[in-house]
This record gives sequence, structure tokens and C-alpha cells, in this order.
Amino acid sequence: MPLLGLLPRRAWASLLSQLLRPPCASCTGAVRCQSQVAEAVLTSQLKAHQEKPNFIIKTPKGTRDLSPQHMVVREKILDLVISCFKRHGAKGMDTPAFELKDFDIAGQFDPMIPDAECLKIMCEILSGLQLGDFLIKMAWKDVRHEMVVKKGLAPEVADRIGDYVQCHGGVSLVEQMFQDPRLSQNKQALEGLGDLKLLFEYLTLFGIADKISFDLSLARGLDYYTGVIYEAVLLQTPTQAGEEPLNVGSVAAGGRYDGLVGMFDPKGHKVPCVGLSIGVERIFYIVEQRMKTKGEKVRTTETQVFVATPQKNFLQERLKLIAELWDSGIKAEMLYKNNPKLLTQLHYCESTGIPLVVIIGEQELKEGVIKIRSVASREEVAIKRENFVAEIQKRLSES
Repeated sequence: MPLLGLLPRRAWASLLSQLLRPPCASCTGAVRCQSQVAEAVLTSQLKAHQEKPNFIIKTPKGTRDLSPQHMVVREKILDLVISCFKRHGAKGMDTPAFELKDFDIAGQFDPMIPDAECLKIMCEILSGLQLGDFLIKMAWKDVRHEMVVKKGLAPEVADRIGDYVQCHGGVSLVEQMFQDPRLSQNKQALEGLGDLKLLFEYLTLFGIADKISFDLSLARGLDYYTGVIYEAVLLQTPTQAGEEPLNVGSVAAGGRYDGLVGMFDPKGHKVPCVGLSIGVERIFYIVEQRMKTKGEKVRTTETQVFVATPQKNFLQERLKLIAELWDSGIKAEMLYKNNPKLLTQLHYCESTGIPLVVIIGEQELKEGVIKIRSVASREEVAIKRENFVAEIQKRLSES
């Protein structure tokens, strides 16, 4: 219920004078004079009748303000992503990357096991977000260049691999490439295909092979990828009938980058790495647009109980009740008024989605009970004063 807003101009002037207070006593007089001047100037600039202010408040370039409704959605997305990372043993760290949530596995491990887990994590997150059907495209980075320059394949062998660029599929496509004599006779090609076959075996065990498409036409733009690359795309963004689907590109991506860490190591030590990034901003945009088209309402608070009264002079009793609820770990609110109207209190609960109301009045105080009201059904029941917290906890656990 409490909202943050702009301070009154007197408060701003007082705050500014405090900021201008000197760190040492020797300059007190001079700074006090400056603070008084600053207070006078700032107060005059903020006069209500002034038509044109001398300053403009705006958000920094590249950012935007988020409403309470948007913040609820954004936090749910981030919570789901982070909880999935932690479920897979992630350790947290913070970097100046605002748009992505990353998961990386670094170290020397057996082939394709970390890669398979990264793809599993990507599937878990996208399934949990319920954005609709998705597909994860997987390929090699710069196929022909990798095969000819880095792997030492003959150009004709690499060109044969190029014939498969237009194909996409699962393990069956890998098996088909295995049967191609021009590929099967080359050691390096066999090693690469063997890794892919092994990867699909792990993906099958994880139960996500049907979500992965081997697609050699995929080409990620970053130069540091060294092996398998992948990106997730939505097959159909949820929209209402007759509306154009949202074209947002990939919503998650990643791959293997074995050489990147060594570039920043003074001794040049190579650390094999594989990872993924979740496009939180793009996902948030999709969810935001879906909310607009469906007219969905989002609760901006997690308040579980509202403390109300139908009569005057019951502020103290309400404060006692809400303190008990808070001390029991229950999320509770009340109106910041001495004598609020009962109808106003009940309307607030309905508009904000608070499920339960506890009511204390003269009759309840006399009988030693508390009324518990269900906002949805409007049913009320009287509970003994000493048992009302336990009854609230029971109801919340059952909801």
C-alpha cells in the first residue's frame, strides 16, 4: 500500500542543506551561508505557480521505468531462471550485463556432458515460463571454416558437409551423415559426428531430444564460439486471434567457447567452457504484450491478510492484531487512518486481491473473538481471539 514519491520542496531544501554541511568546523559559517542560499534558490525554483521548471527529470538513456505490475512479472521471470540455475548447482556472481542471465560450466570434463546439461537447463526454463512451443537449434560454429582451417579437413569433405546445411533434424540426421562414405572415411569428421551422436544420447536420457534440432545453417555471430552452438526460438508467440505474432528473434542462446578464458589469462592457460544466456528482456517483452492483449491483471503485493474494523477508535486493537500477524510471518496490511470506513477497507481488499480480512469491533472485542472474512466468497466466521493466527495459517496453507 505505501508508495514512494517525490519529496515536498521543503524536504528537498532541507536535504540539500544537510548535504552541503561541511566536514569540518572551520568552514561552518561559509557553508551555512551557502546552504541558506541553496535552500532559497531551490525553494523558489520549486514554487507551485512556476510555469516552466529549470530542470527536467528523465530516465537514463537505454533504460525505462517499470510499473509495480511490470516489476511483479519481471521478478517472477528472474526468480524462475535463478531457481533453475541453482537447481543445477550454480554459484552466483554479478556483472554489468543487464539484459541476460548466464549459466556457464568451466573446466576439463568428459565430452558432451556439460553441453547436454546446458541444453537441459534451457528447456527447463522455457517450459517453466510457458511462452508456448519452442525449438532449440543446434549447429557447429562456422562449419566450413572450422572443418577446413581448424580441423584440417580436405575442402571436398567440408563441401560434402555443406550439402547438409539445408537439412535439419535429430539423431537420425547425424546417423545419415555417419553413413556418408565421404565423411565416414575422415577421422576428424568421424570424431565430430561421434560427439554429436553422444550428445543426442544424453539429450534422450534427459527427455529433451524432441526439442533439439540439428541445423547446420545456424550461425551465431560471436567469434569466440569453438564448437557446438545453439539458440532457442519460439515456434508461435501466444497472441489473440487476428493479431500478428511477435518477432523477437531468439529468446536464449549459447555454446562452447574453449578459447575465450585463455585470452585473458596472462599465462595463456586454456579453460574449456560451455554456457547459455537467457534473453530476459525479450521474454519480458513477450509476456508484457500478452498481458496487454488479454487484459490480465497482476497483483502488485503479496499481502495475505488485511486488518479491518467497522467502528471508530479501534486503531490500537488493529495495531495489536497486525503485529501478531507480522510476528508470525504472515504478510498483512491495514489502512493508515484512525477511523477508516469499513466499505473503503473491503473495497481495497477486492481491488488489490487480498484474500483474507480479519475484523475487530465492539462486538468481537466483547465476545473475545475475531471475525475472519473470505474476500472472494464474502463468508465470515468468528474465531477465538487466541486462535485466530493459527486459523489464518491453516487457511493460507490450504489455498
